[in-house]
Amino acid sequence: MFKKVLIANRGEIALRIERTLRELNIASVAVYSEADVSAPHVLAADEAVCVGPARASESYLNIKNILEAAKSTGAEAIHPGYGFLSENAAFVTACDKANIIFIGPTAESMTAMGDKSRAREHAEKASVPVVPGVAAHSDPKAIEKAARSLPLPVLLKAAAGGGGKGMRRVGDWSELKDAILAAQREGVASFGDDRLIVESYIHPVRHIEVQVLGDGEGKVVSLGIRECSLQRRHQKIIEESPSLAVPQKLRTDMSDAACRVASRVKYRGTGTVEFLVGADGSYYFLEMNTRLQVEHPVTELVTALDLVELQLLVSADEGIPFDQPDVKCMGHAIEARLYAENPDAEFLPTAGTILEIIWPHMPHVRIDSGVSKGQIVGVHYDPLLAKVIAWGETRDRASARLIAALEETVILGLRTNQSFLIDLLRSAPFISGETYTHTVEEWTKQRPDTHLEVAALAAAVTAMSASRTTNRTLSQAGRSNTDAFSPWQSVGPWRI
Repeated sequence: MFKKVLIANRGEIALRIERTLRELNIASVAVYSEADVSAPHVLAADEAVCVGPARASESYLNIKNILEAAKSTGAEAIHPGYGFLSENAAFVTACDKANIIFIGPTAESMTAMGDKSRAREHAEKASVPVVPGVAAHSDPKAIEKAARSLPLPVLLKAAAGGGGKGMRRVGDWSELKDAILAAQREGVASFGDDRLIVESYIHPVRHIEVQVLGDGEGKVVSLGIRECSLQRRHQKIIEESPSLAVPQKLRTDMSDAACRVASRVKYRGTGTVEFLVGADGSYYFLEMNTRLQVEHPVTELVTALDLVELQLLVSADEGIPFDQPDVKCMGHAIEARLYAENPDAEFLPTAGTILEIIWPHMPHVRIDSGVSKGQIVGVHYDPLLAKVIAWGETRDRASARLIAALEETVILGLRTNQSFLIDLLRSAPFISGETYTHTVEEWTKQRPDTHLEVAALAAAVTAMSASRTTNRTLSQAGRSNTDAFSPWQSVGPWRI
């Protein structure tokens, strides 16, 4: 096993990785931009190296500086987290040339599955259903011809894309040319690639994903499924495991399909194979995310497995320590993503200084947080503040715990989606499990204007809690950096 690992990321995912490294007695190296000099992930690490200015392209995306940080600190391996360089094949190749182990897939399998067009081809060859469509093109005329070969509506998708970027729905042929140009512009701006895939637009549809783990030699196991249909701007905000909408037979079929695709490219590490599931129960391969997912905690809570530890084991050539029959899922877990954003202004990101922050301490509730009191939340990075995850013996129990945890959370100083999440978890679509990728958009239009403003209530809570929060500083006697910024305030059924 490794002795020292550099984490090429920031925020809650960096803190989460540091937690596992501490448990395994592996030294951690944090990297940070000038804007993050006093961020929690920096203070909690064993070592920290500045890799550039606030702009991500000059710091967290600076391959040269990150590799130099790894060499100067003697780190044997680099964990990329998610986002930034986590799915950058050039970075994997650079790590290989520098004799530093990349904790994730090889550059070859990342390229094979990271490109949507190539991933479709691999899925088809693995006998996995794909959405009816046409392979990627760069020529606008070829894209238009491909689109017109399908019935309306059609979906344009950036071939190298993700997170909803470079995606346009076309419901009328008069919209097609402008949609092509807009999708290509966004594809170039976000991924440096103007190729578009054209697919049939399936509606209504659920977004279901399968967590897989591969050893790089062809062995792949499934670690259960996740329901990820509740999204805004094509980005997930609530995820759960398992899914009410997917019966056992379909779970098995999708899990087998996911393992076939990953095994075909000799996938190494954790990855997620995403599917669209139609109202009739038909399923289609969507894409594969060749990294640790933001929503991985719900899988960890139902399987009692540490996915980061498994990534480390596989990358250290120690293999997968179990077989498929050994994977057992217990109970239900739900995650809510707490963002600095304004749901009443089309979810635009917000910024400000966190004046007060209080996390709930409850059984079977886990907080993966990347922020602390006094921290400035700026505009340079993703506005995710924390993930609140609850486990329960049943879905109803997990949901009740998650709502209670969100209600007890206090964040003052900037607008968040806290009350929006509470209302959504209490909504009829969520309670019934009848959730689709368009549910949040439709429900938001009907959401009452009289919803609870958590920030107003939080001011009173903060005043009452001031005495117990004032002295939460790094200088508090007997507490280390690690204690003060523990990313998991309370952990549920961990390692049962």
